Amino acid sequence: MDCICIKDLQVHANHGVLPEENALGQRFVISATLFVDLRRSGESDAIADSVNYADVCHLIDRYTRENTFDLLERLAQGLCDEILAVHSLVERVQIEVKKPWAPIGLPLDYVSVSMERSR
Repeated sequence: MDCICIKDLQVHANHGVLPEENALGQRFVISATLFVDLRRSGESDAIADSVNYADVCHLIDRYTRENTFDLLERLAQGLCDEILAVHSLVERVQIEVKKPWAPIGLPLDYVSVSMERSR
């Protein structure tokens, strides 16, 4: 299966267990791998035969900003569900949601949740 990869899309949103995370918001970094048969678009050179990755980026941004969840797991599940529901050519999707500087009281680059779902 062919892939379209979106790497480290940055979104400011309000997710987290702590009340201040939901009030103030923070940066999330989201990557998606879309498994799609790209043979037809590779031959036709037509966006109608592929998945428009700009549309997927805007879907991820909108969904992440318009919803508020306690857990990264819930956000990742929702993103998988939404991408599969909207983009019928996507057979399988992998999502990674990174939370830089998660408030755990110890220095770290980020915590993340990775998830893969298919039709």
